Order: sequence, then structure tokens, then C-alpha cells
Amino acid sequence: MNRTILAVDDSPGMRTTISFTLEEAGYRVVEAKDGAEGLARIKQEQVDLVITDLNMPVLDGLSLIRAIRDNPDHRFTPIIMLTTESQDDRKQEGRLAGASGWMVKPFRPEQLLAVVRKVLK
Repeated sequence: MNRTILAVDDSPGMRTTISFTLEEAGYRVVEAKDGAEGLARIKQEQVDLVITDLNMPVLDGLSLIRAIRDNPDHRFTPIIMLTTESQDDRKQEGRLAGASGWMVKPFRPEQLLAVVRKVLK
């Protein structure tokens, strides 16, 4: 059974990079272009992990995480914040919102796979 990962990012190129990396490793990837679309997708799809950008139009990553955590079905779904932001106060905001982990862009494919494998154990 393939694990399903929701990749939420407003950059089509970043979504493609994430999807390619994860699909090559055998994961199924569902994409969303912003937090609002991501929230809609997680209601339609059974996902094992969410990877989200922080800064997006319509609904940002922190608001997306809070909305996911408010849903009892996804209270414990792992969520990785993947963003260019690396300040400690932003990471703390992510933890308080319910992020399981934080990765800084740009990333190497093997870094992403290592984090995903660790979180999905």
C-alpha cells in the first residue's frame, strides 16, 4: 500500500519537485496550490502526511495547519512545514500551530526523503 502525501505550495515548480522526489521513492502525491485548496483536498483524500509551504495566497501554511489540527480525523496527521523561512520565531509559530517538523528551502531530495521516512515510521 502506497502512503499518500499532500503537497501544498503556491509554486508549481516546487510542487513538481516535491512530487517527483516522493513519487520516485514510491509515495503517492496529491497536490494543492494554496492552503484553501489543501484543506479541501484533505477532506477528499485519505492522506498520511502533509507537506506545506508557509507563505501562500488565500490561506497560509500556519492557518492550514491550524485548520487541519481542528479536524479530529487529522489531529495526529504529521505535517511538515517546507519554507524559505528559517527564523526561530517562525519555527516556534509552526510548532504552536501543530507542525510536526520544519524544513528550509532549497532542499536536497535525499533530505526530504529522510524527513518523510522518519515522520511516517
